[in-house]
Amino acid sequence: MFSYRSGLSLGIVLLLTACSSSKKINKEEVQLPVNLKSHISYLADDKLEGRRTGTPGEKLAMEYISGQFSSIGLQAKGTNGFYQAFEVNEGKQMDPSTQFSINGNKLEAGKDFFPMAYSAGISMEALPSIAVQEAEMPWFVDLKDALDENKSNPHFDLSNYVYTNCKKAKDKGATAVILYNSSATDDKLAFNGKDKSETLTIPVIYIKKEAAAKYFKDPSATLNVKFTVSLSDKKRTGHNVVGYLDNGAATTVVLGAHFDHLGYGEDGNSRNTTTEPAIHNGADDNASGTAALIEIAKRLKNGTAKNNNYLFISFSGEELGLYGSKYFTDHPTIDLKTVNYMINMDMVGRLNDSSKVLTIGGFGTSPAWEKVINNYDFFKLPYKTNIQPPLVIRTDSSGTGPSDHTSFYRKDIPVLFYFTGLHTDYHKPSDDADKINYTGEALIIRHMLGVIHGLNAEPRLAFLKTREAQTTTSARFSVSMGIMPDYTWSGTGLRSDGVSEGKPAQKAGLKAGDIILQIGDFKITSMESYMQTLGKFKKGDTVKVIYLRGKDTLTTTVQF
Repeated sequence: MFSYRSGLSLGIVLLLTACSSSKKINKEEVQLPVNLKSHISYLADDKLEGRRTGTPGEKLAMEYISGQFSSIGLQAKGTNGFYQAFEVNEGKQMDPSTQFSINGNKLEAGKDFFPMAYSAGISMEALPSIAVQEAEMPWFVDLKDALDENKSNPHFDLSNYVYTNCKKAKDKGATAVILYNSSATDDKLAFNGKDKSETLTIPVIYIKKEAAAKYFKDPSATLNVKFTVSLSDKKRTGHNVVGYLDNGAATTVVLGAHFDHLGYGEDGNSRNTTTEPAIHNGADDNASGTAALIEIAKRLKNGTAKNNNYLFISFSGEELGLYGSKYFTDHPTIDLKTVNYMINMDMVGRLNDSSKVLTIGGFGTSPAWEKVINNYDFFKLPYKTNIQPPLVIRTDSSGTGPSDHTSFYRKDIPVLFYFTGLHTDYHKPSDDADKINYTGEALIIRHMLGVIHGLNAEPRLAFLKTREAQTTTSARFSVSMGIMPDYTWSGTGLRSDGVSEGKPAQKAGLKAGDIILQIGDFKITSMESYMQTLGKFKKGDTVKVIYLRGKDTLTTTVQF
């Protein structure tokens, strides 16, 4: 078995051998695997702490990328130099001023109590009785009876039950609702900042089991309760890095790759099986694509394919749900009507030397792709070479998928998605730079450049709609409605970013832009509640769906 260093050396020798019939060896191409290693080693270093969106590690990465763009000679095309800032709304958070005391004894926020995310922000002091629900007083509500009565009911939604009954309590004169659970059944309630339920006009506070057992053991007691509920929006700022090569052409080709990764796995998208926090360096996902983007920019800057301008975008927020690319396509720094096509590179660093399989998505988004994807005769590069990339191309027709090309496809732009496949290190701390196939990635870059040069003299590409692919990497529910969720939506419910042809949602008349508020008896308050709700149904079930279209609240019937 070759060591990494000897394997890289062998790859360079093979490239030199393949170039033996050329009149002149192109030193830039010999250097390509070395350059890729340099970029990826920096971006996937521990000091960047996993490049999580909105962190100092993201800042180091964007500074590196913008520095590379600047040295290549690209124009800054963000909204602030090379950078385009965007906001990630993560829901609600408890402010430090949130507090609760019983008879002068302070409870600890998070440990002993928490407000529901839809709780009103209010300070209050009162002397309520546990057993008596009086008007103009806080009400104590034990969840025991509801949990016991619904033990065998798989469709019982405790969160929806609590929300609905708190609204009823307000209508009956309650000034606050103080929840607790004296039963042996685990209610699994926790502070859920991503709950997008409409804010109530009264505070709703949950007292955890140990504190409730201590203070609520005498139902006839009157307690002195004093509390403050203060919630605020939890936000962070991410940044795209945007560079532009202006060739004075009428059309522009967009080349993109996301540079963010998972940090320490704080956003719940890690596949790490250990409980200890660990840096997720994301060498393949997606330092590999970012490195490819930089090297392609160098070659197009000095190349002969001048019939298009080129926009190079390094996206952040992809791991959170395509935040950066969606923000760019909604707030473009060039006219999207001039975009010819978009190529996205995400996880292009793990080409298998045995199978040599490269997957290219988006094949069905334009008829032009067919004549260039599998035809190496079109390789008209800016130097003489006889190399033909030894790749086995597998195509996927869909213009959507779990990466940033989806955002451009949604704007009726032809797309390609380069991808070398999932592996055991995907979304784990073990996705490190020493596992990248640098010579393999160099071949993939050659293929992308061949596509670009092969289409240089062609007229503007025609766009075709395709089937919709799932935009998450793993299914978390048992049935599908065929809705592509808008992960950046911060309002109530779940907003549809697209609807798949022939799937239940489309058959029921749902459209892109519709906001799903309720499925059957289950209120949709977040992405999680949507997925959990789908998990309660099976194929063949028929259910009422309440949704918002513009200002109109509508109802339809969906059959799974």
